[in-house]
Amino acid sequence: MGIQEKMKQLHITLPEPPAKGGVYASVKELSEGLYYISGCGGYFGTEGPAGKVGSDLTVEEGQEAAKRAMLNFLSVVNANLGGLDRIESFVKVLVFVACAPDFYDQPKVANGATQLLVDIFGEEIGAPSRSAIGAPCLPGNTPVEIEGIVRVRR
Repeated sequence: MGIQEKMKQLHITLPEPPAKGGVYASVKELSEGLYYISGCGGYFGTEGPAGKVGSDLTVEEGQEAAKRAMLNFLSVVNANLGGLDRIESFVKVLVFVACAPDFYDQPKVANGATQLLVDIFGEEIGAPSRSAIGAPCLPGNTPVEIEGIVRVRR
């Protein structure tokens, strides 16, 4: 089953790729078939959760924001690298979580993003190495921002 069919089965639709928020490249080739994807927040257009996890949002709401950020990440990959079926591996993702100073469940929030990858692509392709880091704030008051490295077939 192809990725598009799997996404239909899971009732997942990609949003439009987010507009860049500054002067940078959304995608940069690191070496043959290996690409760095710049950070993506959880807004679809101007819609989405806002605030800090642990004070404004629950862990579950943070997980949903992480899922939305990963959908934006996937939309950038899809638009710039010739489709999701070309992905061989999600090598690494870095999940920033805007949170209260005494919030320590960033990995639980990040699970919203990486579980989505495993659900769509399976464990072998979809489970990346990962870091989850707390941040005092993120651009546009998004609760989660995700950047990462993917390997695609040439």
